[in-house]
Amino acid sequence: MRGSSLSIVVPVYNESDNLRHFHAAICEEMAKLDYDWELIFVNDGSTDNSKEILLELEQQDSHVQPIFLAKNSGHQLALTCGLDHADGDAVITMDGDMQHPPALIPTLLDYWNQGYDIVQTIREATEDASWLKKLTSAGYYKLLNIISEVPVQPGGSDFRLMDHQAVVAFRHYREHARFIRGIIGSMGFNQIQVHFTAPPRFAGVSKFSPKKMLRLAVDGVFTCSTFPLRIGLYAGVASMFASFLLILHVLYETFVQEATVAGWPSIMACILFFGGMQLLVLGLIGEYLGRTYEETKRRPLYLIERGKPRDQNNRSAISKEERL
Repeated sequence: MRGSSLSIVVPVYNESDNLRHFHAAICEEMAKLDYDWELIFVNDGSTDNSKEILLELEQQDSHVQPIFLAKNSGHQLALTCGLDHADGDAVITMDGDMQHPPALIPTLLDYWNQGYDIVQTIREATEDASWLKKLTSAGYYKLLNIISEVPVQPGGSDFRLMDHQAVVAFRHYREHARFIRGIIGSMGFNQIQVHFTAPPRFAGVSKFSPKKMLRLAVDGVFTCSTFPLRIGLYAGVASMFASFLLILHVLYETFVQEATVAGWPSIMACILFFGGMQLLVLGLIGEYLGRTYEETKRRPLYLIERGKPRDQNNRSAISKEERL
């Protein structure tokens, strides 16, 4: 085998109804495999009794290594925290609602043992997804790949295996507004894809509200592409062309038709059109400047209330200060 240890990283936010079932499913799969393994749950400021259940599982199973964040930091930063503290020769990230099937773990490990550094799963369909979600997801990824400088696989999920070398490389990406799927796509390494159909959640409802989905989608666009900044250039060219046509129209009405044209509608149309274009461009520039401002503050990506009990720092490529 390529390596002998495996870390499984699972972000947790109000998943109390799923945790015990998910843990049992992981244990069932790992019992079939000959690996030293750890199950890192990153409790992302849950407000239900997820923390109590994780402490209980920790007492019952030495493989369980929970990390408790001091506040809700978001799914992507919770995943980042888990990857920062994972010590396995291979690391699998997945959600704990059973929509990332634990039964796929042996398949991911088989590809890893064949020499692949990143094994990315591709969600072909979700059994309980609405037609609207499928439509918007397909449209978003198509648009993102048109404007993005890095490839983002449609249907790509945060269920993947990464070799330790790839994890160390990932730890150098420290931006706050992060879209991990885009980061992984930009890293290179020897990658392969595994397709699967996501089953319905075991219990509860998705904690990814429309607002969070929209925020992740926006982060994906602004993280992977500078195309929105170029919209100002394209809009400026279009505005100049429209203005040129308007001037020709005014000259034609004045010298050819010799018609009296009221000036107020034309003036108002010009003010509204060009004023709107200016606001659009300023808004796009402001979005990038705001993100630059956030990065220059160099605030911690996340804060840990209690770290992994069996934390080994010797394999990490970053310091403890950078992990905070």
